[in-house]
Amino acid sequence: MKFTAAQIAGILEGEVVGNPDAEVFKLAKIEEGTQGSLTFLANPKYVNFIYTTEATITIVNNDFVPENELTTTLIKVEDAYQSFSKLLEYYNQVKLMKSGIEQPSVISENVTYGEQLYLGSFSYIGKNVTIGNNVKIYPNCFIGDNVTIGDNCIFFAGVKIYSETEIGNNCNFHSGCVVGSDGFGFAPTEDGTFSKIPQIGNVIIEDDVEVGANTTIDRATLGTTLIRKGVKLDNHIQVAHNVEIGENTVIAAQTGIAGSTKIGSNCMIGGQVGIAGHITIGNNVRVQAQSGIGKNINDGEVLQGSPSFGYADYSKSYVHFRNLPKIVADIEELKKNNNTIK
Repeated sequence: MKFTAAQIAGILEGEVVGNPDAEVFKLAKIEEGTQGSLTFLANPKYVNFIYTTEATITIVNNDFVPENELTTTLIKVEDAYQSFSKLLEYYNQVKLMKSGIEQPSVISENVTYGEQLYLGSFSYIGKNVTIGNNVKIYPNCFIGDNVTIGDNCIFFAGVKIYSETEIGNNCNFHSGCVVGSDGFGFAPTEDGTFSKIPQIGNVIIEDDVEVGANTTIDRATLGTTLIRKGVKLDNHIQVAHNVEIGENTVIAAQTGIAGSTKIGSNCMIGGQVGIAGHITIGNNVRVQAQSGIGKNINDGEVLQGSPSFGYADYSKSYVHFRNLPKIVADIEELKKNNNTIK
């Protein structure tokens, strides 16, 4: 897709300084700009690059006054950084503006869907599925029976949504993620083998949730695995059966949450965190990467370590951890020099 400086200025409500017919078809950093690229200048540290960049168009703040000759066309706006972000969002919307049903694909009995549905080839929609408006389902997706999907949701290639799942509005699911697979439920038997416990619950995902690539959210054994409004899950996260995650909580990659754990609202959980089952984590909790959480956590705590403890205490203790060999050597030396020390 190509855009002219005049078109971009219209989107951003900016002013063109230079050639309004200059065209761009790609984005670039200002120091890496080439012909046909669009860039921006927001950080004063990069101001020298505007005189050498080969980018065709550069977005700048209204107060920018060049001190040397420029070869790039300028678009002046109130805030260059925010305007560039707005343009990225606009570009992404245009890029994803697909509709229609590609073949081969399968739409089963009693499926209802709203306006502007895009269904990619080799996708399958099960029985009794309800889909809202402006939903994009990319190729090789599976939507199981009795699933409900709200408006403005995107399912990128290879997403699998198992039966009975309920999904709100404005949710994004990235490639390879699986929602509604069986929870890890097995009972030991007398002969030492394990008998599978049927997982007959479901998953409910509220509005404005994002689920990263290859993340898995298991259905409940009974009841519901619940992901509240505004939750953001990174790639390669395991959410086990009957887990609840509160509103606007964000969780980084490779974190594992065991069954029936409740996580509060507005929490921030780092990568590779392990969270035990059947515990409660309060609101506004911060957990540093690679921590292990094995007990209930109160509101507002900041934790690190495995098993985790208070972040401030961990930071102080870590100094001693690093010096432990020297501390032990000093103690041994004291013991040698003082016979009363045992």
